[in-house]
Amino acid sequence: MSSDYILEMENITKEFPGVKALDNIQLKIKKGSVHGLMGENGAGKSTLMKIIFGIYTPDKGTIMFKGKELKVSGPKEAVKNGISMIHQELSPVPYMTVAENIFLGREPSFGKTGWVNNKKMVEEAREIFEILNMDIDPNSKMKDLSIANMQMVEIATAVSYNADLIIMDEPTSAITEKEVEQLFDIIHSLKVKGVSIIYISHKMDEIFKICDELTVFRDGQYIGTKGAHELDQDTLIQMMVGREIKQVFHKEKAEIKEIVLSVKNLSKKGKFNNVSFEVRQGEILGIAGLMGSGRTEVIESIFGIDPPDSGDIYIHGKKVRIKSPQDAIKHKISLLTEDRKLTGAFLPISIRENMIISNIDEFSKHGFVNKKLVDTTCKEQVEKLNIKTPSIDQIIMNLSGGNQQKVLLARWLLNDPDILILDEPTRGVDIGAKSEIHKLMSKLVQNGKAIIMISSEMPEVIGMSDRIIVMHEGDKKGELSRDEVNQEKILEVAYS
Repeated sequence: MSSDYILEMENITKEFPGVKALDNIQLKIKKGSVHGLMGENGAGKSTLMKIIFGIYTPDKGTIMFKGKELKVSGPKEAVKNGISMIHQELSPVPYMTVAENIFLGREPSFGKTGWVNNKKMVEEAREIFEILNMDIDPNSKMKDLSIANMQMVEIATAVSYNADLIIMDEPTSAITEKEVEQLFDIIHSLKVKGVSIIYISHKMDEIFKICDELTVFRDGQYIGTKGAHELDQDTLIQMMVGREIKQVFHKEKAEIKEIVLSVKNLSKKGKFNNVSFEVRQGEILGIAGLMGSGRTEVIESIFGIDPPDSGDIYIHGKKVRIKSPQDAIKHKISLLTEDRKLTGAFLPISIRENMIISNIDEFSKHGFVNKKLVDTTCKEQVEKLNIKTPSIDQIIMNLSGGNQQKVLLARWLLNDPDILILDEPTRGVDIGAKSEIHKLMSKLVQNGKAIIMISSEMPEVIGMSDRIIVMHEGDKKGELSRDEVNQEKILEVAYS
């Protein structure tokens, strides 16, 4: 074990039924460095991190941490050894407070009585937020926070353990640019204290901005480690996918025809005001704006999750009332939600069940499900969307984030919608899967579908949209055509 390294992993192998997730993987992390871990979804990154954190046990290999062999039987033991983790998928306890979530399992108490000292717990949570420059009330219930603030609480929790190694798995997937800068300040201060960080992200600009070294995995195998300054984006992508991806934003021309959906003066108190827009057959309409701008609230209102207080919705020129998602589905609208774990996937059940769950009647007759038809249809979708799985019986929670997203897309495509609403369709998805989803979007509009896409990634909105509407603080601030749009113009319209 070199004194330069806090962590050395050699020949780590892990198999699941039908899948070799890790095949003799190696990873070395220097003390006081930020080490980027790169690879497509399914490359093995999260599996390896779960091994370090004690969630999984490796089938083979050795782990040396701070000069000693590390064998942990669970996250509590990992934390005791000086390792903490920001997880890719948020899992807050919604009806507990922020402070209770931060100190879950290690609550300060009144001496030996075992009674929780709530006042001290809130004070300590407040101190953590002050140090990290976060404006979050420790007494708030987690369920009342935005996804962005839930992510910031997760970050605060990981930092609060005073760990020697912090694993950050997609820490910026749900936060704004301002909060990303805040996180980078936190990372810099941790580095100064000698803390090591493993940083996983699909956002290339972040990787090159924050990381000292980069290690690349592909299909569960180690590809190589280089200094971040030795690589450029194209070379890194080629290492990750084993091929050159010439065009991430695969936008092809489609014939734009008649208006499919028209929204007029839609309002919901405290969320958005007098929003009007239309989307046409063959068109991708982008919705841009910061989190909290009302983007998601508008489309959830259209889909019947939280119906508007006032305003009208027209489909193919006919006024409709949508009071529930079931109404929306009947009107040939489908919605891929922004958080696949909380509101999309049914994690403990199979790919097959997740695909057909919103369309079960199409596969049933006299109360009996036609299993042969279900299996044939689901296997076709797996092949069509290039979903990496040993079988459709695989539990969806065992898939990578990108493959989970493809299963959810397949679910809605089986409904054959006229209008497909995609809220953050490529969040937490690798560069290869992102390109595949964009190609699918282009193909869908070429086949006459209308797509509404929300994305926090400006390049994605600009690269994939025919038109863009810009939201800010619940108001539609303007509309831009593909020809006139750029990042500066979107910001200019948002704050006008």
